[in-house]
Amino acid sequence: MTISATSVRFDEHTMWVELSDGRTLGIPLAWFPRLLHATPAEREQVELSRVGLHWEALDEDISVAGLLAGRGDVTRSPEHAA
Repeated sequence: MTISATSVRFDEHTMWVELSDGRTLGIPLAWFPRLLHATPAEREQVELSRVGLHWEALDEDISVAGLLAGRGDVTRSPEHAA
């Protein structure tokens, strides 16, 4: 069974993703800087697919599998302490 997103909504600090298995994930917007800095109207332009979420204008793609694994924006290199 593939778990997919059925809807997405936002509040000031969180992206809420409803899943096809009945769970709701609350993901900090800080994990995804493009969404954090987007306008509410830009955030609403999400496209849901079988495997994830896509925002064409923001060039943002987020997989449901990545959210379930607790991964944020993987396009940035992690900062290491010196």
